[in-house]
Amino acid sequence: MKCFPYPCAPILKYMGDHPFQRAAGRIANELTDQIFEPPLRTELLRDEIFCQIIKQLTDNRNRLSEERGWELMWLVDRMFSLPPPTSSRRVMHFLGSRRNQIAHDCVQRLQKTLRNGTRKYPPHQVEVEAIQHKTTQILHKVYFPDDSDEAFEVESSTRAKDFCLNIANKLGLKSHEGFSLFVKISDKVISVPEGDFFFDFVRHLIDWIRKARATRDGPTPQFTYQVFFMKKLWTNLIPGKDMNADLIFHYHQELPKLLRGYHKCSREEAVRLAALIYRVKFGEDKTGLVNLVKMLRELIPADLTKAQSPDDWKRGILSQYNADAGMTQDNAKIEFLKVIYLWPTFGSAFFEVKQTTDSSYPEILLIAINKNGVNLIHPQTKDILATHPFTKISNWSSGNTYFHMTIGNLLRGSKLLCETSLGYKMDDLLTSYISLMLTNMNKPPGGRR
Repeated sequence: MKCFPYPCAPILKYMGDHPFQRAAGRIANELTDQIFEPPLRTELLRDEIFCQIIKQLTDNRNRLSEERGWELMWLVDRMFSLPPPTSSRRVMHFLGSRRNQIAHDCVQRLQKTLRNGTRKYPPHQVEVEAIQHKTTQILHKVYFPDDSDEAFEVESSTRAKDFCLNIANKLGLKSHEGFSLFVKISDKVISVPEGDFFFDFVRHLIDWIRKARATRDGPTPQFTYQVFFMKKLWTNLIPGKDMNADLIFHYHQELPKLLRGYHKCSREEAVRLAALIYRVKFGEDKTGLVNLVKMLRELIPADLTKAQSPDDWKRGILSQYNADAGMTQDNAKIEFLKVIYLWPTFGSAFFEVKQTTDSSYPEILLIAINKNGVNLIHPQTKDILATHPFTKISNWSSGNTYFHMTIGNLLRGSKLLCETSLGYKMDDLLTSYISLMLTNMNKPPGGRR
């Protein structure tokens, strides 16, 4: 292995062979950042980091130093592969000559790196802490819309698509198409691109937010995050076709949109849906019906609660509830979805924006993005004012305070300029739907789903 100049001090500090005192408030993976950032930026240094770690591990009689050296080897094996075959063989020979379990794990990790590709960012704190605690298995909690959660194993080589497939299989979903991982951090919820390494994305996101919120003289801000798995693209969906997806995801993601009053819903439909929502909550237990008037906000769309008197709502809901006698709570969820599935706004992501381009539209506009395209909705009547199919959208962009979209020809098309703090979400959804549309268009006829 040919060695190039490489700053070895961080490696020696990490292994305890060089004095180091972490400053108060510094992040736990400060040294691993110093070790891995240079070779991630400069490919020529990748041989050298393997060379240095092997050098420090060879004939090392300091048990603590050797343990920390193996921690670095475990981490580096998933950071990047070794392009020259001779280097790969020498690293493999070194690892194969060691008879400890971590060396065996390192061989497997390096083989995965050769297959799956190189990471873009240094190890995430979770990865560093895992190996420091002598565990090579990382379990990550994932939250679902029905308020349940479950822990899943995540490897350094796990891409978001693999993570989604693993979750879908464990939950018994018929397909993972349209589902996505979302990371909630600070005041943002951001979808993880399916091709990204999971820990790369989280690391990049935390670094980005940390830099945006950093104070000049204060300690480095610390951020915790949560991972959610939810339906993102609502295509190829028929209520009742995938029961687990309906019960865990579709019902619980659609219910809040109904109650916020985003859909155009008649009073008759509202009564029907309210009875089903009550049944999902309480089943055949009728004791809560006494307090039905106090529960109307949990049952009726916000824009319809004053459409008739509370007593009229109660009578209608009670009558419909009794008519559904014997229906299970799970079936009530399916029936709920079957009602709203018929609406053109089913499966939409809704955004309240201020538009500044078309005087024929209200200044405050409700935008719904779904499988049909971008829908412009009147915020009071809920009438759809216009629907722009994805095939007609030629350009779009977003920033911290805006979302812009061009419909039709780039030169002579119409523009929609919106003020919103959620432009990044609108941008991502539009990109994802159009990407899926193009993927399906390019499939051979026999491959279409």
